[in-house]
Formats: sequence, C-alpha cells, structure tokens
Amino acid sequence: MSKSAGHVVKKGIVMSKIRVGVIGQGRSGYSIHVRGLREMADKYEIVAVADPMEGRCDDAVNQLGAVGYKDYKDMLKRTDLDLVVNATPSHLHVPVSMEIMDLGHNLLCEKPLARYTSEVDQLIAKSKETGKLFAIFQQSRFAPYFQNARQVIESGVLGRIVMIRIAFNGFGRRWDWQTLQECNAGNLLNTGPHPIDQALQLFGPDLMPEITCIMDRANCYGDAEDFVKIILKGKGQPVIDLEISSCNAYSTFMYNIDGTRGGLKSTANHAEWKYFIPEEAPEQHLCREPLPDRAYCSEKLTWHEGSWDLPEENSDWFQYMTLTFYTHLYETMVNGAPLVIPPEQVRRQIAVIEECHKQNPLPRMQ
Repeated sequence: MSKSAGHVVKKGIVMSKIRVGVIGQGRSGYSIHVRGLREMADKYEIVAVADPMEGRCDDAVNQLGAVGYKDYKDMLKRTDLDLVVNATPSHLHVPVSMEIMDLGHNLLCEKPLARYTSEVDQLIAKSKETGKLFAIFQQSRFAPYFQNARQVIESGVLGRIVMIRIAFNGFGRRWDWQTLQECNAGNLLNTGPHPIDQALQLFGPDLMPEITCIMDRANCYGDAEDFVKIILKGKGQPVIDLEISSCNAYSTFMYNIDGTRGGLKSTANHAEWKYFIPEEAPEQHLCREPLPDRAYCSEKLTWHEGSWDLPEENSDWFQYMTLTFYTHLYETMVNGAPLVIPPEQVRRQIAVIEECHKQNPLPRMQ
C-alpha cells in the first residue's frame, strides 16, 4: 500500500474499489456505515468487521460475506484493507485511531473525534508521520436543509446576517452509556458535532468565535449534560444561537435566520424565506423629532418569498448525507481530490466543545 494520503494505490495501480474494514457494529458501525456502504458496492467493498459483543458481526458477515472479528486488533493485522472505519465508543476514538494509522491503514473516524484539541493535534501529527489518510465522518455538512440555508445566505437576498438560531432539540430521557462523562458522552459530544460543524461554517470557515455556554443535566440517568445552550460571536460575524436540548417538547424549526433584508426558517424537510429589495423600498431618513400624530415608524415593504422542500429522491436525508460523504471520500482516495472536511476544521469544533466543558464542569458519578 502506498503511503500517499490522497490515493489508494497497490502495486502502482490506482484501485477503483476501496476495501473497507469497520470496527464497531452498533448504531453507527452497522446502521450508518455498513448500511451506507452497501449501497455503494461499485465503489466500496466491506471485507471485514469487528465487534467484541456476541452476534454483533453476524448481519454484516451473512449479508456481505465479510470476515467477522471479535478483536479489532486481529482485523488490523490484515494487509488488504484500503480504509478502516473507527466506529468504536466515543472514548476509544483517539487511541484506536492512533493504532489504526500506526499499523499502516487509512482512517475514517466517527464523531466525536476527540474530547480535547491536544488529542486532535496528536492525530494530525500521526497522519503526517505515517502518511495515512485521516478523515472524520462529519456527514451533516451535506444535510440538504443546511445546504439550502447556506445557499440562501450566500445569495445575499437576506442582506447582512445578524443572527442564526440553530436548534437540534427534542424531548427524551436517556440511560445508556452515552450519558456518562467517562465515555465522552452527553448532548454536546453525542449530537453537538453536527450542528457545531454547520454553525462554524456559517460563522466563518477559518475563524474562531468567542464562546458562551450553559449546560445542564436534566432528564438523563448518567452524569453528562442533556441541555446545551451556546452563543458564538465575533467582530463582523453573525451571532449564532445554538441549542441541543432533550427538554424541548415543542421543538419546531432547526434553523431561523435573521438578516437586514429578511429572514429564513427551516425544518429538515421544508424552508421558507422572505426579503425586500432596497431599491423597491420607500426612501427614509433619520428624524430626530417626534413623528407627527404620535405615530410609530411604519412603512409598506414589498416582500419577495422563496421556499424549498426536501427532494423526493432525498427523502431519507440521513442516508443521503452518508452517501454524499462517502462519494467525496472516494474522490479523495482514488482521484486525489482534497478532503472536503479536513481535520483542521474539525479541530476548531473540538476547541468549541472543550471550551463549553471548561465553562460548565458537571459533577461526575462515583
């Protein structure tokens, strides 16, 4: 295997099908990665899966003819893997990822990538040292509702963006390992990598915001947070108000955007926006004296409206995100395209998460 991080090369021939090993056969490893890669059989072949729990590998073995391993270390001894997917529990992402690259494999790691930026730096350094591809599964960058909101913002029709509200909310109690701080759990690390990645793209792809965060443990049975409120701000950038709450019984819009010429509201399936064109608006000027007849400022604006509905072919938008991510990864590995989501961008996300935890130290269970 070549040590080039941009191609999958064997014996000097660029391969057209990527041979994949997946560590972990739980909700992410099987239900997201195996499910998605099965639909991309022209580009990917799952040849090995690993999981220590009894029976966890059986579905992939029976459906795909993959080889199942109880110990991922045995799987990593293989020399025919072009890509290893790390879908282990969150607190194992960093050590297992280091091991994967040390043993000469290209790596795709599930989110959350890490708990600390220092760990991200170690992984980036390991990738450079070994020459191995290092990618992170931030598939929500390709969410249709996010792409639409981004396109409307970039069109300029809403004017200067003043505030962006993002809400990944719902109501639910939780009692699994993803409620334990020792497992790098909680809403911020479980769900947060998706909206934070989107928020940072809208804030400014290369800028680090000022961060204010409030977190609370409300309905979960572990010791991690299930309510998160984050404010991101910076000079000349929009204020971003981000919620990740399991205590919201009336969750409505995922996106609500305020601009100087209009606004947008969006769920995962539908968006509406309206805006005025300055040249069509009545001419106004500052009046320092009280208005005649005790009037309040009032004018008639001509509103232009737009809307978006999730395309029928993308009705399973979660699967669409996975397939789009893997399509881009294929272009990187086989054709040398740059990573759409480089590790340095994910490092900024982890820096936000690290600061949020620093501002909100929660007591740990003994």
